Amino acid sequence: MLNLNIARTLLFLGCVVCSNGRSLRANNKNLLSTRSLFDEKNKEHWKIQAQWTLRTKLETPLNKKVAKNVILFLGDGMSIPTLAATRVYIGRKFGHTGEELKLSFESFPYTGLAKTYCVDHNVADSACSGTAYLSGIKGNSGTLGLSGAVKRGDCKGQKDDSNTVTGLMDWAQKAGKSTGIVTTTRVTHASPAAAYAHSADRKWEADADLPRQGLRCEDIASQLVGGRVGSSIDVIFGGGRKNFYSRNDKDSSGNFGYRNDGRNLIREWLLNKQSHGVAPTYIENKRELLNLDKRKHKTVLGLFASDHMPYNLEAGISDPSLSEMTQKAIEILSQNQNGYMLFVEGGRIDTAHHETKARKALDETAELAKAVEAALRMVDPENTLIVVTSDHSHTMSYSGYSKRGSDILGLANAKYNASDNLPYSTLSYANGPGYKPPTDFRRHNLMLDNMNSLNYTFPSMVPIPRETHGGEDVAVFAKGPWAHLFTGNYEQSFIPHAIAYAACIGPGLTKCNL
Repeated sequence: MLNLNIARTLLFLGCVVCSNGRSLRANNKNLLSTRSLFDEKNKEHWKIQAQWTLRTKLETPLNKKVAKNVILFLGDGMSIPTLAATRVYIGRKFGHTGEELKLSFESFPYTGLAKTYCVDHNVADSACSGTAYLSGIKGNSGTLGLSGAVKRGDCKGQKDDSNTVTGLMDWAQKAGKSTGIVTTTRVTHASPAAAYAHSADRKWEADADLPRQGLRCEDIASQLVGGRVGSSIDVIFGGGRKNFYSRNDKDSSGNFGYRNDGRNLIREWLLNKQSHGVAPTYIENKRELLNLDKRKHKTVLGLFASDHMPYNLEAGISDPSLSEMTQKAIEILSQNQNGYMLFVEGGRIDTAHHETKARKALDETAELAKAVEAALRMVDPENTLIVVTSDHSHTMSYSGYSKRGSDILGLANAKYNASDNLPYSTLSYANGPGYKPPTDFRRHNLMLDNMNSLNYTFPSMVPIPRETHGGEDVAVFAKGPWAHLFTGNYEQSFIPHAIAYAACIGPGLTKCNL
């Protein structure tokens, strides 16, 4: 993507003309050499860049075709400061200062802002937000696929069908499309679970998580295997094997399962698919993923870790990347002539932020950008709608007055040290485990820390074991049919309604039923 942006700028330099019809280069040969135009101190650099952006926007036609395919990418916890910091993180790797660059999806022609609050909380969790951007209604914090009438932990409310809501996966399946889920978290975690489950508590991932007394609701893993929507999903890639095995059984890595009911849900998934006349396959590592023959296996369950999948910076040779899982999912799903609906989550951005491990959070964001770029190379933008967004933000801030190209994971400009003459980091958190108590009534000196450590916990103002989410709006980026619907500021619950309109699915207003 970096080279593409440079190439586009060079292409523009050769064709831009002044108002009098003479080329810029002919008009100012000495001033406007290609090299000088990349010098930000040259005022023409900014004029040409702005004119290129203007020309691109003016020449971008509105695509009002039906979206045969839809890919919804989610960066869990991918706040706007996270995006800005990731540009610098990536840029420095390629010899750029970084601030001037764009992530793959930041070049999409249409952007908007989504409001993320829940019905009962002003700061969202991944469950109520997942219900919003996948089902089109807002619910209470901690609940999945249920209306705001159900409070967290209300099993009776979960069992009442009048409280359940359906969304994009269900609508796509009813329209004859293939469906898929790809995530770097457990496939039963809040974000992916919002695509298929109805649960009064996001933590009810396995039967062992359910309350021991009172009503017993169906756990999330069981709904993925036996539920009406979950059992019809064609491709499922992610982690979380333990929620599908009994405590008495071991997986291929020797890890015991977590279930108390003795069920082997992976075996049940295989048998259920076979009973419907399809040839399912189950895989557990990168080699099996890359060797999958899409012609033989059109429905696949891939559980690549007992718990969450490892961070990219800690992944082993048997761990597939988010890009590899995304590419294989598209290969399989694209065989359906009716199209597909694919949900892809970069889920470990969020877990890294909760640990205030900014280095990992930025790297996971870069991995999501790679996955989006990989998808762009495989699809036809004329009939495939791609939306990239986040479920909520985090408390990480990007501050100080550091010079361009400074280490985004380092200290802010020493010229602007705090009033106690101690340094502070460019990235820090409002709360979290990175809090370090004062020594001799003086703030902790970050010069004593190894900030290059992969697991360094960045400074937090308030001590709390797990950093919280933030409540500000999140960005939405869109490309493809009806992408222009995603501009402006709107409720997060608007997103699936706009997707459904473009794809002609669901019970609401669509392009096909005007």
